[in-house]
Amino acid sequence: MRMIFVNLPVRDVARSREFFGALGFAFDEEYSSEDVLCVRVDENIHVMLLEEAPFRGFINGEIADPDTTEVLTCITADTPDEVDGLVTRALAAGGRPWKPTFSEGPMYGGSFQDPDGHVWELMALLPQPEDASAES
Repeated sequence: MRMIFVNLPVRDVARSREFFGALGFAFDEEYSSEDVLCVRVDENIHVMLLEEAPFRGFINGEIADPDTTEVLTCITADTPDEVDGLVTRALAAGGRPWKPTFSEGPMYGGSFQDPDGHVWELMALLPQPEDASAES
């Protein structure tokens, strides 16, 4: 089984724990410390939030300016209501709005920025009606 660990720099792990806890995410304490937080998104998907000092140990060069969007982290949701609920909770917990929600074809999406400026997108993949012409 493959796993994915997204690593992001943060200014304050305690604040990140409060923020992502308010969104309902669990933490893997085995891989967390006072300056590192392992957020469990799913069984094999984790986000490692590292305060800037330990994060620097993993990179060459400088940490990107948080006002520059370097990556969009997108997580699927089961329904549009789940997308809306997570965005609402993120904003209430101190996140900032990013792009407005949208519905386009099979996708319904929303987004926010966490307290460190990282962009999080939420995407519900909607079932589409079967193409009636394919039945002929």
